[in-house]
Amino acid sequence: MTNLVPAGVAHGAGPLAEVVRGGLVESVHLGHLVVVDPQGDVVLAAGEPGVQVWPRSSVKPLQAVAMLDAGLDLPQPLLALAASSHNGEPRHVAGAREILAGAGLGPAALRNTPDLPLHAPSALAWQQAGHGPDRITQNCSGKHAAMVATCVAAGWPTESYLEPDHPLQRQIRSTLVTLTGDDPSTVRATVDGCGAPLFTTSLIGLARAFGRLAAAGRVPDDGTPVARVSRAMAAHPEMVAGIGREDTLAMRCVPGLVTKIGAEGVCAAGLPDGTGVAFKILDGSTRARPAILAAALRAAGAARLAGADADALDAVGTTPVLGGGQPVGEVRAVVDTRRGVRA
Repeated sequence: MTNLVPAGVAHGAGPLAEVVRGGLVESVHLGHLVVVDPQGDVVLAAGEPGVQVWPRSSVKPLQAVAMLDAGLDLPQPLLALAASSHNGEPRHVAGAREILAGAGLGPAALRNTPDLPLHAPSALAWQQAGHGPDRITQNCSGKHAAMVATCVAAGWPTESYLEPDHPLQRQIRSTLVTLTGDDPSTVRATVDGCGAPLFTTSLIGLARAFGRLAAAGRVPDDGTPVARVSRAMAAHPEMVAGIGREDTLAMRCVPGLVTKIGAEGVCAAGLPDGTGVAFKILDGSTRARPAILAAALRAAGAARLAGADADALDAVGTTPVLGGGQPVGEVRAVVDTRRGVRA
């Protein structure tokens, strides 16, 4: 079982990224980061690897594993959508509708929070068509559509699928504990922004889970739910996020990589050799996340994998600081990638 840090998430945080303007460090983002090897041992860390976090949407691939275990069956593009925080592009909305239709349901079955698409052009087109915030365009609609479809497949009630004691949510909690290796007695519960139950994980447990996820996907004849989710995400990164998003861009750079961001500065990734990465930015900012992700993946060896595009990976992590509309600095990761540590 994973040893947790009992104090709050601010305890023991270290610097993960700096904001540099005109050669001067203007701001610093603190947080926690861990890289584990294929055996689950810590090989690099900043802050506290065992800190307990709300994983937010980074947990969606693990939720998708639980849904397959419960009887859900989707083709790869729709399975990737089930693990997504999508842009709300037309393909994402159509995919969520397809998941629902396959279960004999419509958008009225969804219980997530209504919202406009994250992708600005898609949001504009949606509004110009006379629509407002909707459950089907909210970024979690793929997950929620898959949840109600799972209930239909398993013979469970659909109306109450967001209740913490619903069989689906119990299945998800059990799967998270299995994949992370966290002590079940430490797992807390709350409600995520979309309305679904959310369970804590340790940061190291999240990294280990993603390492297992990615490693399973590299075995061609592995038909387990873990392998199926991994292969779906790696094959269809555009369904996991969408245009301009770091999840999609990073998975395009590294064959077999699975990565998923979450709100409040959380991110997790797994490499096909079983290496896992997870980090939490203390202030919850998204600004530093691409730089930290790219640096962590490099430290984990992603750029050396067969077929990896190292230059494109660096581009994923490039976030300029602007002055008068022109670059005058950058957000740069400051994790010491040379440092090996023990948990």
